[in-house]
Amino acid sequence: MTEDDTRRPRADAQRNRERLLHAAREAFSEARRTGRPATLDRIAQQAGVGIGTLYRHFPTRDALTEALYRDDVEQLCESAGALAARMPADRALREWMNRMADHVDAKHELGDALRALIDTGVVTAPASRRRLAGAIDLLVRAGREDGTLRADVSPDDVITAIVGLIMATEVAGGRAQLDRLFDLLLHALIAHAGDVPALE
Repeated sequence: MTEDDTRRPRADAQRNRERLLHAAREAFSEARRTGRPATLDRIAQQAGVGIGTLYRHFPTRDALTEALYRDDVEQLCESAGALAARMPADRALREWMNRMADHVDAKHELGDALRALIDTGVVTAPASRRRLAGAIDLLVRAGREDGTLRADVSPDDVITAIVGLIMATEVAGGRAQLDRLFDLLLHALIAHAGDVPALE
């Protein structure tokens, strides 16, 4: 057996896992639109694998929901570095705000299953908050370095403001108002001529 042969099963398993997560994401989104439940059989079918393969990766529906949530958080956090690498930090931060709003919207598609995991402590909001704050910290530091963001910006304040605006516009106002408020928040964070440097 060659080294490539030993690696191939792991590569195939990883591809199957990614297919299942993608199919689950689509199935939960469709379920939210139509009101019809996203069954595990349907998810396996959409992923092009057997139901046994799904259960090997995700023994329960809760395990699939948890993995999908954690994968979404990881993708969102990793995107901060990619955004900062290809555009000025202020623009990167604004784009990341949009992605954060999309992430929260996707959480609603997981519905009661995700709420149950949070209630039982399997998925903890503080842990996710710390992970997201780390992504914001990367963008804020990039903004300080390229001069687009104020020197006194606190990453924790920024994530608190973003979460607060998302929660407020969920009650009333919707995405259009959220976009306007995000623009106002970014304007407050941008380094303007005459800004007083932060004290050391």
